[in-house]
Amino acid sequence: MNLIRSVIFAVLQTALTIFFSVVALFSLPFSVHTRYRLITGYNHIVIWLARGVLGIRYVVEGLEHLPKQPAIILAKHQSAWETVAFLFMFPPVSPVIKQELLNVPFFGWAFRLLNPIAIDRGAGREALKQIVRQGKERLESGFWVLVFPEGTRVAPGEKGRYGIGGSWLAAETGTPIVPVAHNAGEVWPKNAFIKRPGTVTVRIGPVMPTEGRTAAELTRAVEAWIETEMARLPPAAARQ
Repeated sequence: MNLIRSVIFAVLQTALTIFFSVVALFSLPFSVHTRYRLITGYNHIVIWLARGVLGIRYVVEGLEHLPKQPAIILAKHQSAWETVAFLFMFPPVSPVIKQELLNVPFFGWAFRLLNPIAIDRGAGREALKQIVRQGKERLESGFWVLVFPEGTRVAPGEKGRYGIGGSWLAAETGTPIVPVAHNAGEVWPKNAFIKRPGTVTVRIGPVMPTEGRTAAELTRAVEAWIETEMARLPPAAARQ
């Protein structure tokens, strides 16, 4: 049954991706904030389909921690689920992504108009400069910044190396950090075609002040909070 559901979902998601790539092109004359609202209609529908077709629900804890001013979200990265859901779950965000994603047919074309921070991961220190330069611009325009500090998706129960990019931007700008833990990888595994029903728990942590703290200190604090909360999250499959 999970295979059949996953096939149906994949077909519908592909059709939606093509449709919203056209929507994105027609949204070009509008302001970036208007474009964001139009294009992320895709994200709302995909997560709605994930619930209706795949049986993947979600709960969000800690919304009261979100500040009123733009912040930098540093989140666990396990799945494609959060890359879709977080774009409407939080205030408008500019996600830090690999430049190569912008070249993916349809998906990348629409993503270009969502105001992402596209970086060359192989550029070393220059990539950090790209994050800071573009991140400052996004924050000044009212966008939040979304960073997955592990850089790539990791399987449930595993931990990747936490990069310093998001914390570097926070330290350079004095922007507060919002840490986020979740267990989406248990129902929407990395690189897996077949998804499983269950309930994703997204846990938002208290704001971390950044002024007077180094990027290294902030990275360690974020890693400690996220990994501690990951161990405390309920199993996704147990909450169907």
